[in-house]
Amino acid sequence: MPDEVMEFVPARATPEQWAQWHDASWRDEPYQPDPLEEAELTRPDPFSINLRFVRIRGGDIVTALNINATAPESPEYASNRHLVYLSSFVPPEERRRRLAAGWLPTLIERMDGLGATVATMTTHEEPGHAFLRWLGADSRYAERQSRLDLRTLDWTMVDRWAREGQERSPDARLEFHLHRLPEEKLAEITSASTRLLNTMPFEEMDHGDIAFTPEMYHEWSARMDVSSSEHHTVLVREPDGSVSAVTDVLKHPHEEGYVRQMFTGVDPAARGRGLGKWIKAAMLQCVRETHPETVYVTTENAGSNAAMLDINVRLGFRPLRESVTYQIGRDELARRAAAAG
Repeated sequence: MPDEVMEFVPARATPEQWAQWHDASWRDEPYQPDPLEEAELTRPDPFSINLRFVRIRGGDIVTALNINATAPESPEYASNRHLVYLSSFVPPEERRRRLAAGWLPTLIERMDGLGATVATMTTHEEPGHAFLRWLGADSRYAERQSRLDLRTLDWTMVDRWAREGQERSPDARLEFHLHRLPEEKLAEITSASTRLLNTMPFEEMDHGDIAFTPEMYHEWSARMDVSSSEHHTVLVREPDGSVSAVTDVLKHPHEEGYVRQMFTGVDPAARGRGLGKWIKAAMLQCVRETHPETVYVTTENAGSNAAMLDINVRLGFRPLRESVTYQIGRDELARRAAAAG
């Protein structure tokens, strides 16, 4: 029986199709329970376009392709409309059978439909690197994923960093928001976050502007509500009330023992005062108090972000894996597809 190639549409998926999707082994640890994944994928996303395709053989998914693009309704659309972000999965036993290359016609067709001209793909495994080199994609961005074991953390140093941060900026103050950002401050904080997010290093990646609006936060937090996930934010306010630094973490109840360190940003005009160390230390103290069962904190950093990597290394974060992001233009993809036959 020939393989069946189909678009996987979560909102219309049958129980059999969901079972095939869940059985596919592409998900990384920590594990997301099946009902939460179904809730996540079936909820309409007003800000993103998400397309999923699968190849089924003998009742099993042998490869999948996910395409993500910015929706026209998103405030990020104008500067991101030319980009698509891809992920593809092939289990080890099915590799070297040109299954990933088989997605090229589908990818090009969908890119044309979206008006996209640049494809972005990330891998941390050698087979992925080999495929992307064969494809002719260019390496543009390196990222380190690290993990901190709180059982070995030097809490004396953390407490000192928190104390010294206040001493070096005596007129600044920390502001904590547990669980969710308050509605009355949402516009201000999302605006400050947008400004700081756009200072992140992207190395040589072709990328658009980042936008974070109250509407986007409402959508994101509604998704977090499904899993009863906690979102904690610590920020620094200057004497004039402006936000000069921010950090946040995410705690999923189903990720037992884990907390995810998300974004940490310091205004370039406020750097050199130890604000990064201050808010990172304050957040770790918050995690210790709010989630005392936590064993590991995970985080990701650009390989070129020397200042943040230095803070994390001094805290005791240890590398788990290195990921590389590649990009390739639509016309180059078409040439490779034609050459591959």
